[in-house]
Amino acid sequence: MAKSIHFEMSERKILLRIIDVFVVLGSLELVGIIFGLEYFGINHRQWIWSVILAAYLLFFATIFELYNLQRASRITGSLKGAITAGSITCLFYLLTPFFTPELPDNRIQILYFYLAVTLPLLIWRAIYIKLFASSRFNKNSILIVDASEAAMVAQSLQDVDPNYDIKGFINTGPAIEAGHYVGIKQLSISDAHQLFKSRDITEVVVASNEVEGITSNLYRWLIELVEGGYSVREYTQVYEEMTDRIPVQYVGKDFYKYFPFARNNQNRLYKVYHRAFDIAASLIGLIFCIILIPFVLIGNVLGNSGRLFYTQERVGLNRKVFKIVKFRTMVRDAEKLGAQFATKGDVRITKFGKFLRATRIDEFPQFWNILKGEMSVIGPRPEREVFVEQLSEKIPFYETRHVVKPGLTGWAQVKTKYGVTDEDHLRKLQYDLYYIKKRSVFLDMRIIVKTVSTIVFFKGQ
Repeated sequence: MAKSIHFEMSERKILLRIIDVFVVLGSLELVGIIFGLEYFGINHRQWIWSVILAAYLLFFATIFELYNLQRASRITGSLKGAITAGSITCLFYLLTPFFTPELPDNRIQILYFYLAVTLPLLIWRAIYIKLFASSRFNKNSILIVDASEAAMVAQSLQDVDPNYDIKGFINTGPAIEAGHYVGIKQLSISDAHQLFKSRDITEVVVASNEVEGITSNLYRWLIELVEGGYSVREYTQVYEEMTDRIPVQYVGKDFYKYFPFARNNQNRLYKVYHRAFDIAASLIGLIFCIILIPFVLIGNVLGNSGRLFYTQERVGLNRKVFKIVKFRTMVRDAEKLGAQFATKGDVRITKFGKFLRATRIDEFPQFWNILKGEMSVIGPRPEREVFVEQLSEKIPFYETRHVVKPGLTGWAQVKTKYGVTDEDHLRKLQYDLYYIKKRSVFLDMRIIVKTVSTIVFFKGQ
C-alpha cells in the first residue's frame, strides 16, 4: 500500500524558500512578456539582477519570520509577513544602486513591479496554508517508549509540529495498572503492524531508556520495518531536528553520548574565523556605541537618573568571572533586596530603559568585552555567579554552557524569552547546548539574521 505523504519540517522550509523565489521570478517574467517590459525580464544580460532580487527576498522573508512554520501556517501572520517582506524587498531592489538596474522611465512600471512581487507571494502562501499545512499531510507515527513517559514524549513532538500525529505506543517499561490511561493508546506489536497496513503509518520513534524493554520480537519487527523502507528513528534525534534544542532532561546520564564536545572545540579553522569575526564586529560595534553615547546620555538624563554605564560580574569561559558593561536600564538600587532575574514587565526597568532593551542598544558597550576576549558576538548569555550556582543544582548539565565564551546574542536569545521559572531556564539551556553542539558559520549567520529581526520588531528584552 502506498505510504502517506508528509513533509519534514526541514523539507517544508526548503519548499517555502524555493517556491517563494520561483513564483516571484516567474511572475516578473510573465508580466514582462505580457506588457512588453524589458525591466522585468530574465535574460543573459540581467540574470544577475534576478539573483540579487532572490537574495533580497530570502533575506527579508527570513527576518520577517516567513520560514517559521508555526507562523507560516497561520493565515493572518503569514499574509502580513508576505506583504511586509515583499514590500521591503521591492524597496531595496529599486533603491540600491550599482547592484540592481536603474529605475524604469515610466513610473507605472514600479507599481507593476511591486504587484508582480507581492501578489504571487500572497497567493502562494494562501495555497500553502490550505494544502501543505493541512491535516492531509500529517505524519502518523508510533512510539516505542515506557508508559510513564509516553504522554510527555508525544506532547513534546506535537507541540513543535501540529502535523505530527501519534497513533499509539508500544510499552517497553513496567506494565500499566488496570484502568490507568496514559493519554495515548497502548499497542501490541500485532496492533502496530496492522496500523502500518491500514493507516499508512510512516515512522516509528524509539524513545525507550530501558534496553531490556526492546525485546527480541520487537527488535526483529523494527528491522523488518527498516527493510520495508519505513523510518525508525531515535527520539532525541527527532526532537533535536524539530526543535533546535537538546532534550537534556530526557537523555539523563547518557547525555555525553549525544554531545560530541571534541568535534566542536578542536576545529581550529572555525575558532580562527570566530575570533576574527569577533574582532571585526567589536570594532564596528564600538564605533556605533561612541556615536550613540550622546543620544543615550540625553535619554538617560531625561528618562533615567544615575550613571550612564552599568557593570556587573558575570561567569564566562571555564567559569572565569569578568565584569560585563552595559548602558544602565534600571532604577537606582534595583537589587537592594538581593539579586533577582529580570522579568517581563519588570518595574525596575525605566521607560527609557525599556527602549534601550527593545532595540538592544543597552548591549552595545559589551563590544568592549568582546574586543578584550571575555565574550564573543555569539554564544550563551553570561549569567551571574549566584544564579549559576542555583541553576546548576536544579538543572542537569547547566555547567556545560561554560565550555565556550558567553555571547552578546545567542541561539537561546533569539528562540525564547525571559527565563523566570526553572522550566524557562531548562528550555534556554537546551537551546544553548544545541548551539554548542552544532555551532558553525551557517548557524552563526542564522543567529545574526534572527537578531536583526529582534531589533526590527523591537522584541529585545
